[in-house]
Amino acid sequence: MEKWIKRILLLLNKEGKKGLSANKLQKRCKVEKSDLKKFHAALSRAVQNGLVIEKKDRYVSSAVLGLQPAQIKRLHKTFGFAALADGSEIFVPGSRLLGSLPGDKVLLRVNQHGRNGLPEGEVASILEPCDAEFSGVLRQDGEEFYFLPDALGDFPLQVAGNLMDAKDGDKVLARILRRGESHRDHKAQLTAAFGSAGNAAACAEAVLAAAGVSPHFPAAVLDEARFLEHRGIPDRELLNRADFRDIPVFTIDGADSKDLDDAISLSKYNGFYHLGVHIADVSHYVKPHSLLDEEAFARGTSIYYADRVIPMLPPALSNGICSLNPQEERLTFSAILTLSPDGELLDYSFRKSVIRSRVKGVYSEVNALLDGTADEQIREKYREVLPVIPLMKELRDLRIALRKKRGAPELSSSESKIILDEFGKTADIQPRTTGEAESIIEEFMLLANEAAASLARSLDIPFVYRVHENPDPERISDLRETLKKLGVGSRALPEKVKPADLAALLEQEKEKPTAPIVNRLVLRSMAKARYSDRPIGHYGLVLENYAHFTSPIRRYPDLTIHRILTSWAEGNSVRELSKKYGRFATRSAEQSSEAEQRAVEIERSCEDCYKAEYMHSHIGEEFDGIISGVTSFGFYVELPNTVEGLVRIEDLPGGEYFFDGLIELSDIHSSRRYRLGDPVRVRCTGTDVNAGNIDFELV
Repeated sequence: MEKWIKRILLLLNKEGKKGLSANKLQKRCKVEKSDLKKFHAALSRAVQNGLVIEKKDRYVSSAVLGLQPAQIKRLHKTFGFAALADGSEIFVPGSRLLGSLPGDKVLLRVNQHGRNGLPEGEVASILEPCDAEFSGVLRQDGEEFYFLPDALGDFPLQVAGNLMDAKDGDKVLARILRRGESHRDHKAQLTAAFGSAGNAAACAEAVLAAAGVSPHFPAAVLDEARFLEHRGIPDRELLNRADFRDIPVFTIDGADSKDLDDAISLSKYNGFYHLGVHIADVSHYVKPHSLLDEEAFARGTSIYYADRVIPMLPPALSNGICSLNPQEERLTFSAILTLSPDGELLDYSFRKSVIRSRVKGVYSEVNALLDGTADEQIREKYREVLPVIPLMKELRDLRIALRKKRGAPELSSSESKIILDEFGKTADIQPRTTGEAESIIEEFMLLANEAAASLARSLDIPFVYRVHENPDPERISDLRETLKKLGVGSRALPEKVKPADLAALLEQEKEKPTAPIVNRLVLRSMAKARYSDRPIGHYGLVLENYAHFTSPIRRYPDLTIHRILTSWAEGNSVRELSKKYGRFATRSAEQSSEAEQRAVEIERSCEDCYKAEYMHSHIGEEFDGIISGVTSFGFYVELPNTVEGLVRIEDLPGGEYFFDGLIELSDIHSSRRYRLGDPVRVRCTGTDVNAGNIDFELV
């Protein structure tokens, strides 16, 4: 197919705008009778993909006409963005979108010198309209009902058909029933209703539904999971497994965690540390091409927001037979690691195993044991593993010292803890804090992940790596300029920034008021980590080899590499593994990256709705915060509890404000200026739970 498409494009590109008829194209391609079907299939595919256009019984190369296949990615009130085949995004004015919607495959005409000198696109035709559903709010005007979409522009669409018992102001899901030549001419049909758009839980349900994520599993998938749970662990499954049931293995997680996929064991002999990282053997239960596997692949990851989890695997597995619950035998895949007295990783092996966790550890309780504030009840609970806990901290400290020595930057993110009341409404928002126990588990997981990737790379087998590329030079240039304007940093960042340069910058600002802002700026300057079948290294961790091995209950890439390493452990050759998993590893990496990005967007959108719901009951109240972002239309203020709201430029004291493009809004007629990192006092003036927006004004 690809060969024929290339030949067709080569000939049509030579013919220019006049193109060729089907018969002439067939003759010029020298198509044999036996290849006739392949030729016509390739020509149809080229037209379908927008590479070729059919005009008056002639075929013309799209490239000759200045057109490129693209996909509409997202829309705003008056413009949108389309992604080209190379991944680059092109700005498209609203008047030139031709009514296209996110997900539509289109032919795009690109003007390289649009307004502001940047490339600008125009949709020439819609090749393949998507059939996606969109979230929004139902509005009533007299007898008529309208759908006000969240992401299709700032105009209502007429609703046709069943209202599904939805009322004015309800959060709904709709599909475009009929398309017009512009967005405002489309007609919508409701497909689901969730309740009031002022309710965060309803809005979160709609976010999930619009993204195609269901909190429910198909009946056949649930049946498969229940069968595996009820079957338990037959004695024959324990054959040829390392037996760790007699050593003190235990888990440490959050108090509410139910999907316990990692457990730890640790001992020390002659100054050397022997660490066991025992991971739920999910690949033993979720077999390739099973219904469970297909569902897990499609989901890609578990999704967490507020007090809810949308799991990758059904609860019978995630909270049942795969979860490393205390005092229950569980099948595991263990990374057995040997470390030097200085904490250096010396040796590793991976073995199928069986464990029995001694205790379900909780971060807060282990932190209390470490700082000496634990009561007798907690000490009794951990009695069997008490000697191991200080040893864990000892090894963790060595590992952190080595990480600093490598020059890995210490970055932190301001995560939120959303506390709901008995009715599911947001009662409080708090910054999520971490302690020694969380840091210990993080370091031990990093070790196991590094070892898994190192093994795969040494064997040269197909694999899914967790990669983090070098920062984009343009972003580093922006960071350098921003820091200079803020007066941060005693020396400029070099052209080729190493992780150690960023680490030094963060360390220098650590105790200063600017620390949170610098941390945020560095985070924004870095590339996004992703999954890849190529081991290109991890910039942020300063590691040549890294993967995700430790969470197969909630991440598909971890399940993928468990499956590959299982085949390796069973004696499959490198050639056999390449044949069996080469394409699968590539597909898994791509799908896992997409699923992760989707999950991040869902979690962020849901969290914003809950924050707006919380602030709705605090309208009129005053708060202290810092300016966390500056734009041409105002600036964002973050409160100590992680809530962020917008101070609009029209609500600032009278004046004419200029945005410097980086960090500051200043009044050109006075000395008033508002800079990134400035402390301010604000009053909450309004919220929009549906959009997840909060409005502030200066006090």
